[in-house]
Amino acid sequence: QVQLVESGGGSVQAGGSLRLSCADSRHTDARHCMGWFRQAPGKEREEVATIDVDGSTTAADSVTGRFTISRDNVKNTMYLQMNSLKPEDTAMYYCAAKLRGLKCNNSFAFVYWGQGTQVTVSS
Repeated sequence: QVQLVESGGGSVQAGGSLRLSCADSRHTDARHCMGWFRQAPGKEREEVATIDVDGSTTAADSVTGRFTISRDNVKNTMYLQMNSLKPEDTAMYYCAAKLRGLKCNNSFAFVYWGQGTQVTVSS
């Protein structure tokens, strides 16, 4: 079973950059649609970006052009490169995965979740 562990969060000033990582600590195979989500205090969780096994990606309008999602299937690790960070990007960031074999572009839910990593952007 997949066990996801995020790292790379922290505090940064507006305009700065951070790189989040999400590793499957149990080293299961990498045939999962994976994604990054975030939740700010008092707000609903929102999808930030997704990446399929073939490398195809999606990204929320609010982060397009600033955030880049990628994955290394050999290392079973997913990344989120965040540039030009804004105070409104402040949130707990979670990585997630769907059941093996499911594509990202369907309505099946993400079933595996990490514990989250905090990103704080100050103005």
